Amino acid sequence: HFSRWKKQATMMKSILVATAIAGCSAFAPAQTGKATTALNAFESELGVQPPLGFFDPLGLLDEAGQKRFDRLRYVVLKHGRIS
Repeated sequence: HFSRWKKQATMMKSILVATAIAGCSAFAPAQTGKATTALNAFESELGVQPPLGFFDPLGLLDEAGQKRFDRLRYVVLKHGRIS
């Protein structure tokens, strides 16, 4: 019976280690890429601050030009949504 208990203990330790590794990987930082050239086009605009630079978390301006940027900026100012 001792060898059976030893095998079960080894199996349980293996399961605990595997669970710990899986749990730790859930809290690992996500890999992020560099900003695209579309975002870099607005780096000189008013409100761009380090360390984030141009902040567009929803990607509203990924394919936008200066005209779309100006329209969105106007709407934000009009409705008073300035942080």
